[in-house]
Amino acid sequence: MLQMNVAPGIHRIEDAHTNWYLVEDEGRLTVVDTGVRTSWDSLHEALPAIGRTPADIAAVVLTHAHFDHLGFAERARAELSVPVFVHENDVPLTRHPLQYGHERPRSVYFATQPRALPNLAGFLRTRAFFPPPVQAVRRYDNGRLPVPGTPSVVFTPGHTLGHCALHFPERDAVIAGDAVVTLDPYTGRTGPRIVARAATADSERALRSLDALAATGASTVLVGHGAPWTGGAVEMAALARAAGVQ
Repeated sequence: MLQMNVAPGIHRIEDAHTNWYLVEDEGRLTVVDTGVRTSWDSLHEALPAIGRTPADIAAVVLTHAHFDHLGFAERARAELSVPVFVHENDVPLTRHPLQYGHERPRSVYFATQPRALPNLAGFLRTRAFFPPPVQAVRRYDNGRLPVPGTPSVVFTPGHTLGHCALHFPERDAVIAGDAVVTLDPYTGRTGPRIVARAATADSERALRSLDALAATGASTVLVGHGAPWTGGAVEMAALARAAGVQ
């Protein structure tokens, strides 16, 4: 599903309840996160709809390297010859996408949270659990990235140890990845919250990272799972803190 201009020049694509984004800047594109494996097909459906071609893609930036956000990263790197940027601390995950830290077993959530079953079914249907490892990456840490849109890196560890959000101050928007979501795939709960312990390395740190998101002051927060939030980063962070940890 393509949703155009969720923020100026930023388009949202959703596959299997997982969001990824196309950022336009002077005729070039940055792909932020790469969804699930079948999102490669969604990319080629979305590009004509926004008047672009694969040749316009200049870079892939990963907010983090969990399996459901790594989908076609290696294919884009290999076939489109574009660099894949990821935070220093998440480089190991790009090579071993399923070997990430989490505080509770995922099986517990899928067995006890019936509202999460459609999300699990979506992951299975789209082969989300088996993305190819990325063979080469460019490491980033802070500052503004040299990619179309020149986002500022906002370090938001917790979900993963290298998780980052991407702030686009000129567009009054932040792509939060899974630092905060409006749909938790592991519980099916909606509304601002951090992701459940089944997929979070350090939930206490994830809650603290909400301060960094709030500090952006962005009006629009674009998340890794669920609908965009237009009530502002400050309010979203406050609501996510109040929701606590599942």
